[in-house]
Amino acid sequence: MRTLIFGAGNLILSDEGFGVHVVKYLEDNYTFPEEVELFDGGTLGIMVTHKIEEAERVYIVDTLDTAGEPGDVFRYEKEDIMLNRLPVKLSPHQIGIQEMLYISEMRGGCPDAISLLGVIPKSFDPGNELSPSLNEKLPQVARLLVEELRGMGYEIGEKQSSALN
Repeated sequence: MRTLIFGAGNLILSDEGFGVHVVKYLEDNYTFPEEVELFDGGTLGIMVTHKIEEAERVYIVDTLDTAGEPGDVFRYEKEDIMLNRLPVKLSPHQIGIQEMLYISEMRGGCPDAISLLGVIPKSFDPGNELSPSLNEKLPQVARLLVEELRGMGYEIGEKQSSALN
């Protein structure tokens, strides 16, 4: 089974880039088998519909606007996305995520298993670093994904830290 972890977001608007930061965190801290693809979808939206269609299982990581505190993490499944049960969209790329799923569905290529992990942002200030509250969530969201993939039978290794003592 081919699994895709799709990180969405704009890296130059601080927390808006959370999904892309999660993909980078996973790349830096874990090793994945060939069947798991980590993809920086950035703000490409419908331009990367083919990536969704190549997978049987998709995890999308992004920001969303809903009740709660910055850093709160929510999970939505394909039905929630397709039936517009998501909270308010924050930016054009999020409209693109729904649209790319609709396009894939119309072409008969949309996987049945799609999950969106959304986090409430704190800041959209210009900058390429996450706010402290979202930066603290990177390991938590990464572990959540890794544990779920391991539960599906994937062998995922942990990279050794190269930091000097």
